[in-house]
Amino acid sequence: MIEAQGLSKHYGATVAVDQLTFDIRPGVVTGFLGPNGAGKSTTMRMILGLDQPTAGSVRIDGRRYRDLDAPVRAVGALLDARAVHGKRTARQHLRWLADAGGLPRGRVEEVLDQVGLAEVAGRRVGGFSLGMSQRLGIAGALLGDPAILLFDEPMNGLDPEGIRWIRTLLQRFAAEGRTIVVSSHLMHEMEETAQHVLVIGRGRLIADTSIAEFTQRAAGSHVHVVSPDRARLGALLERAGGQVQAGDGDDLAVSGLAAARIGDLAAEHGLCVHELTPRRASLETAFMELTHDSIEYRPEVLS
Repeated sequence: MIEAQGLSKHYGATVAVDQLTFDIRPGVVTGFLGPNGAGKSTTMRMILGLDQPTAGSVRIDGRRYRDLDAPVRAVGALLDARAVHGKRTARQHLRWLADAGGLPRGRVEEVLDQVGLAEVAGRRVGGFSLGMSQRLGIAGALLGDPAILLFDEPMNGLDPEGIRWIRTLLQRFAAEGRTIVVSSHLMHEMEETAQHVLVIGRGRLIADTSIAEFTQRAAGSHVHVVSPDRARLGALLERAGGQVQAGDGDDLAVSGLAAARIGDLAAEHGLCVHELTPRRASLETAFMELTHDSIEYRPEVLS
């Protein structure tokens, strides 16, 4: 588990991260989201001890990263897929990492096969595409078979098959009880991959919740109801605090009440319901709505 308490980072007068407090728990894929300049990469660097916090603390299973007995076996990370020596082969690069971490070299061949690079392991990294570099970076993160994995934009440059592969891999690791953190701007892929989100803007935490709850709160999320008793049910739901809009025929769009609550109310009053379907806004819609005031670099809108 990763625990942050009052985590802050200042660069002179610039506040990159401002009093972040959160827990990242094992067993789920956590999406770490925010606009450009929100402080995501700085936060991940502080988790890994690459940047020193100005204030606050971050702990990995109760300890600072630098105090871990075998950090490469505890935490695997990919922050920059291009941060490799271009003249080394993929195998040489991973052997260097294995040697530095005190890992057996046999592990290199295992991860090369796991990420689909076994056939190109003898090629120099400088000639790799971005997608191949991402796979190599993921292989490096997996070398120590760690219980905690942090990835910054791991899907950039991957083709559809590669994106599906990394999604399945991360979900499998989470199901094994590992702690998985993924930072990405690809909202659709995050919606497909993650179960929980941490959202920051201008260095501050603005959401820490499940994706289902996050999207349900967004404008446009509602429960689609079909009932031959539409008028009576609509009035009942409004008295219960719901916002009700009548559609065509027997349709209602209800916000402010969960589907289960609507069903219970209808049953209590003997009203017939033919359909009760939650319709959530997309993660992208919810994200844009929540972070609208936190965007640092906003382009001019051309008319």
